[in-house]
Order: sequence, then structure tokens, then C-alpha cells
Amino acid sequence: MKPDVLTFGIEEEFFVVDRRGHLSQAGDDVVDAAEAAEDVQGELQHELNLSQAEAATGVCSTHAEALRQLGGLREDLAKAARARGYRLLPAGAPPLSEAEPPRITPNPRYQRMAEHFGATARTSLTCGCHVHVAIPDQARGIDVLNHVRPWLPALLTITANSAIADGFDTGYASWRYHQWSRWPSAGPPPRFASLDEYESIVDGWLRSGAILDRGMIYWDVRLSEKQPTLEFRISDVAATPTEAVLLGVLARGLVATALAEDGPAPELSNEVLRGRLWRASKEGVTGCCPHPGTGDLEPAKAVLDDLIALTAPALEAAGDLDFAREATARLAAEGGGADRQRRAFAEKNRAEDVVDLLTGSG
Repeated sequence: MKPDVLTFGIEEEFFVVDRRGHLSQAGDDVVDAAEAAEDVQGELQHELNLSQAEAATGVCSTHAEALRQLGGLREDLAKAARARGYRLLPAGAPPLSEAEPPRITPNPRYQRMAEHFGATARTSLTCGCHVHVAIPDQARGIDVLNHVRPWLPALLTITANSAIADGFDTGYASWRYHQWSRWPSAGPPPRFASLDEYESIVDGWLRSGAILDRGMIYWDVRLSEKQPTLEFRISDVAATPTEAVLLGVLARGLVATALAEDGPAPELSNEVLRGRLWRASKEGVTGCCPHPGTGDLEPAKAVLDDLIALTAPALEAAGDLDFAREATARLAAEGGGADRQRRAFAEKNRAEDVVDLLTGSG
């Protein structure tokens, strides 16, 4: 069965920092100013705290379209930030140590979250990248989710971009993943027997107050609450649009491949998957990653090559195969966001140099 060419979209969260690289309170102002610009492709959104801004592409059919939209959205936000004396920072966690957390955005939902979850909400200083891939319906979406779960560690390595946080080297390629996991609904989803089981867990969370609404279903991959999509939430915001789009096309390839699959999803306990995710978050794209088929540690590049081989028919059908191969090879050879952060930090042990690198000010 030939895989369908599915539409997809990408959401990116950013920090808005001042000239020194510290978190600002200007995220809302920057979003509002960028929205007023002409020819904005996609959507700009406010986030949980006032140091953040979010950009989301429209529905995309090709990787070139996604690249163009992400590049344009980043430039719109960066331009609005510069005009106000700020910088747009694509990092999974703040590189510099902050004296106090930024204020919560004055939105009733966000204020309620802050009151209910306390320090978890007020110190949730992370920026992620979310990929939406079209699915036929929610029941099929559950089956696809079960098939893609084992590949979540490999996907996490692609955009790992939070090695330097709070002024020091954390020892992790994606420190954001650990910070984000403090939310009670975050982490890898289980292998679901049915859509009813998915809904029963969500209902239990709502009854206990572990989530306040369905928008707080924070699994690493979930059914989207707003679009007919499967939403991958595993990743740091990418250092570059190319890395974000590589994540997007591989996620799309996985979904298309799973939709064309007739067999049952792999058996994989959440406990084992959580351990594999820990290892992937520690080492990133230039380290080792547990292989989803064997569980053995292999170079992340080898695991990603196997992912490309698995999804090659879907990637080729969508026109993504050459892009995926070239971008993955370049990423493995040059290092990802976490590797570039470490190289910048190592020269003088200054987290400010990491900010300069990621904001293009170095």
C-alpha cells in the first residue's frame, strides 16, 4: 500500500530576551507588533509567560513551504523584537541564570494554571517545537500513536537545543525535556488499547485536577484538541528552521508509514521508553540513542538512518527523501543546537556567548 502524502504544520516557541540575554517581559508586545506586519504567513501567538512568543505555520504540503513559512515567521518576530531593543532566542531553556521568573501572561487560563500549579507553572521556562500531522480520524490516530512511540527518542535528538541553562553546562543535550516533565501530564504516552482508554486517562486527570482542561494533555505525542492531527510535542525548539523542518518531515513520514502498516504496534512498556528518552535527551544527535528495534545503544545518526530507511516510501512520495538524508548527514557531521551551544560556552565559560550565537548577534 502506497503511503499517502499528508499535510503537516510546525509550531515554535521562543524566548524574548533583552540586550544582555536575560528574559524580558516583552513577549506579548513583540507578538502584537509582529502580527501588525504585512504578509505574515502563519500565526503568531502568546504563551504562558511574558518572556515568550510562539509562531505556527499554516497547513503545509511540502518541506520547502514549511521552510519558507518558518523562516518568515522567525524574521517577523526577530524584527519586531529588535525594534524594541530585544532579541528572539531559539533555545529550549534560558542559557542565563535569572534572578526571578518572568510574569505570567495576563490571560485568564494562564492565570488559573499559575494559581493551581504554583511553581511548576511559574518556573516553566522552556521552549518547544510541535509538529502536527494530518490523520483520518481519532481512532486511527491512536493506532498511529502506538506505532510511532518507539521512535520518540530518535526524534528528540534532532532538535536537542538546551545544553546550557541557568549559566552552566547541564550535562544534557535537552535539559528542556527534563524541566518540562515536571508537569503531571507530560512524558511518553502509554500504548493504548483503544481510544476509550486514552479518554479514560484524560478523564482521570481532569477529575484529579492533574490537568485543568484538555489543552493540558502534555504527552510527548497526543491527539490534537484543535485540529484533525497527531501532535508531536517531544522536541526542543530548533536552533534553525532547517532542523525544525527535518523533524517535521520525519514525523510526517512516520505517520504515513504507520497508516500504511497492517500489523500491530510494537509492544514497549512506558518504563523502558522513559529510560530510552532519558538517554536520548542526555546525548543528543552526536551521541548514542537506544534503537527502537533492539533497545541497544547505537550512534544517533545510525538510528536516524534506520528511521529514514523505514519511512523512505513516504518520504519519497512527499518529495522529502533527499532533504531528509542531506539534513541528517549535515546535522550529524556539524552537530545540533546543543553541540553548538557547548562549543560557544567552552571558549570562555560565558552563557552570554550562547545567547549571542543563537540570536545571531555573535
